[in-house]
Amino acid sequence: MVSYSPAHITPSREQALHALYEAAELEHCLMCTYLYAAFSLKSSVDEGVTAEQLEAITRWRHNILQVAIEEMGHLMSVWNITIALGGAPRVGRSNFPLDPGYLPAGVVVKLAPFNMATLQHFIYLERPAGSTEPDGAGFEPERHFVRGADGPRLTPMGLNYDTVGEFYQTLGTGLRRLVEAHGEAGAMCGNPALQLSSAEVSLPGAKKVICLKTALAAFESIITQGEGALENTENSHYQRFAAIRTEYQALLTADPSFKPAFPAATNPVFRRPPRPEGRVWLEDADAIATVDVANSAYGLMQRLLAYTYSIPQPDPDKNLSLELGIGLMRALVPLAERAARLPAGPSNPDCHAGVTFITLRDTAPLPPGPSAGRFFRERFQQLTEAAERLSASGDARTITAARVLAGLSRQAEEGFDLSRPAPSAVVTEQTAATPASAAPSTTNDGIEQVEGDKLTLMFEAKRCIHARFCVTGAPKVFLANVKGPWLHPDAMDVERLADIAHACPSGAIQYKRRDGRPDESAPPVNLAATREAGPYAFRGDLRLSGKPAGFRATLCRCGASKNKPFCDGSHHDIGFTASGEPPTGNATDDLAARDGPLRIDPQLNGPLCVRGNLEIISGTGRMVARVTSTYLCRCGHSQNKPFCDGSHAKVGFTADGA
Repeated sequence: MVSYSPAHITPSREQALHALYEAAELEHCLMCTYLYAAFSLKSSVDEGVTAEQLEAITRWRHNILQVAIEEMGHLMSVWNITIALGGAPRVGRSNFPLDPGYLPAGVVVKLAPFNMATLQHFIYLERPAGSTEPDGAGFEPERHFVRGADGPRLTPMGLNYDTVGEFYQTLGTGLRRLVEAHGEAGAMCGNPALQLSSAEVSLPGAKKVICLKTALAAFESIITQGEGALENTENSHYQRFAAIRTEYQALLTADPSFKPAFPAATNPVFRRPPRPEGRVWLEDADAIATVDVANSAYGLMQRLLAYTYSIPQPDPDKNLSLELGIGLMRALVPLAERAARLPAGPSNPDCHAGVTFITLRDTAPLPPGPSAGRFFRERFQQLTEAAERLSASGDARTITAARVLAGLSRQAEEGFDLSRPAPSAVVTEQTAATPASAAPSTTNDGIEQVEGDKLTLMFEAKRCIHARFCVTGAPKVFLANVKGPWLHPDAMDVERLADIAHACPSGAIQYKRRDGRPDESAPPVNLAATREAGPYAFRGDLRLSGKPAGFRATLCRCGASKNKPFCDGSHHDIGFTASGEPPTGNATDDLAARDGPLRIDPQLNGPLCVRGNLEIISGTGRMVARVTSTYLCRCGHSQNKPFCDGSHAKVGFTADGA
C-alpha cells in the first residue's frame, strides 16, 4: 500500500488510506461505466432488433448489471478496510472525464455506450495479469505518463500499475508491512461497528474487516471475482465479458447491421463546457430534465451511503439510510435508460443523451442526528416532485421512477425521527445497552454459554449464517457489535426467547431450560428447505457424520464454504445461483413416518448422503420430494439440483467426508 515507493518498508497510515481512496474511486468509476453501457442497451423489438437478438441483449444486460453489483461489493470491501485502518470511506470520486494522471495511463475509464469497442475495453480492464488482450478502439490514453516518484515521499502519491489485480496485490503487500510496523491491534484500530456486513446488506464482499487475515481475504476476493482473475476463473468478470463478446460476434456475422444499443454520448456533460471541443453536452429539454433527476438521485445515494458509514450499529438510522440509498438505484435505472433514448441536442445530432453521474463537490457525511434526517426528508420530497413532473409525459420509465421515489420519500418521512437527540460527536461502539448485571459467559468447544434465571443460552459462532432473527427479534438479548457481554437471556420473556431460538435456521442458537420446562424437541416432520441461491436448511433430529447435531442446521450446497459441511455465506461471495424453487418430483408417495433420526453423512469429495424420513421443500414451503434415502448435491454444479448427478467428479470438487 506504499503509494510512492514499493521498496519502502514502513508505509504510513496516511499513505495506506490514500491508496485505499484510489481503490474506492476506481471501483466506483468502473461500476458507473458498466451501468452506463447497460443502460444504453435496447429492450424491445420495437427498437430495431429481432426477437433472437433481443434475447441475447437481455442476457447481456443482466450479466453487465450483475458485474456492476459485484463492483459495489468490491467498493464496500474497500470501505470496510478503510474503516478498519481508522479512516472514513471515500464515497465520492472525480467527475468524468478524468484528467490524465488521476489513474495510470493504461487504466482509462469513461462513460460510453455498449458496442464492440466498449466491450473490448471492459475485457481489457478485467484482464488477468499477462494477458495479451488489446484495449478497445477509441480508449487509448490521451497521453502516456508514469505516476509516482523515484525516491521516498511523505506526501502520498499515486502508484503505477498495469492491471487492477496488480494494484490490489500491491495494496495487500503494503497492508502486511503496516501490520508489521504497528502490530495488528495498532494497525487495525478502527471501529468495526461503523462497517457494513451481510447482516445489513446482501452484497458479495459485505464482510467485516477486523484483522489482517480478513483484510487480505477481501483483497483476494476482489481479484478472484473480478479484476485480475485468472484467465480460466469460472464466472469472473473477465470470463463473463468474454462470453458476451463471443455471442456478439456471432450475431454480427449473421447480421452486420445489428446494433444492440442506442448511440448514447461518450462522457456527456450537463452543460456546455468551457472547452467544448470534442465534447457532448445536453441541450434537449426532456433529456436535461431526466438527467437532472437521475443525477440528483445518484448524489443523494452517495450522501446516504456516506451517512450510513458514519453511524455505529445498532442504530435505526444506519439501516434506514442504507436501505434508502440502495433503493435509489431502483429510481436511477429507469431514468438512465430513458436518458439513453433521448437526443443530446442540435449541437451533437448524431448521438443520444446519457446519465452523466455528476458527483457532489463534497460527499462527506452529514453530522448524525435530526438535522441529517431533516435534510434527507427534504431532498426526497424535492426529487419526488421533480419526478412527478417528468412522469406527466406518460413515459413508462419516468412513471416507474416517480413511483419509486414517492415510496422512498414516505419511508424517509416515517423513518427519520426528528425528535431523537443527536448522538455524541465522538463515534464509539455501542455499549450503553449492555445491562450492568450481565451474567458472565463461558466458551467450550466453540460454544459460548450464558446462564440466565430460566434458561442457559448457547451460541456456536461457526454455524451462524447471519439470518438476523436474533438481533431483530430479540435486540435486547442479542447485542450486536458491543464490547463485553453481548448475550443477555434475562432481557426477554423466556417463552418468546425460546421461539427466537427455534427460528434460527443454522442451529447457532440453542438453549437449555432451567425452570423445569422441556427443552427444544425434534420437529414432527423432518424437513430440508432449498434456499434461493443459498444453503440447505435442515430441521429434524439431526445426526451429522454420526454425531448429534441438534434440530436445526444450514449446510453448504454451493461448494465454496470454508466451514464445510456448514454454510459460511460463501455463496454470496462466489455469486452462486441455484433455484430455491426446484420442480416437484416424487411428492405424492406418503412416508410411513415423517420424523425420526435423520442421518447426514458428507461423502469424501462428494454429496450429502441423507438417510431417514425426509420431506424436501422449496424455499416457500412447496413440496419437492419425499424420500427415505437420497444424495444431495453440495458441489454446486449438479444439473439436477438439489439432487446429485455426479458433477462433483467432473469439476474436481474436494471436501472431507464423514
